[in-house]
Amino acid sequence: LLLLCCAEEAAVIVCGLRNTDVFVGESATFTCELSHPGVKNVQWWLDGTPLHNNLVTEISEQDGRIHTLTLNDVACHDSGTVTFRAGSLISSAKLLVKGISLLE
Repeated sequence: LLLLCCAEEAAVIVCGLRNTDVFVGESATFTCELSHPGVKNVQWWLDGTPLHNNLVTEISEQDGRIHTLTLNDVACHDSGTVTFRAGSLISSAKLLVKGISLLE
């Protein structure tokens, strides 16, 4: 049991979230890569609100290490801080949704 606990704690974030700017109606994708699979309690948040897989929010995992969040058809009110949490590991980035200017 101790060995399992230590192995989980040894996981680190290899590649964290990056700030993303998109326009209204576009998709925003955030990716976080962990050093090894098996980290428990993986959760995505937007401004403190937990996100769940649905038509607008796509949450996926590849090889247990690469975790991806895609927010589809974003609106201005979706701007905020996206947070990825896996066990005790946390990575955050800003999402800025820009309105389309009608002035040309």
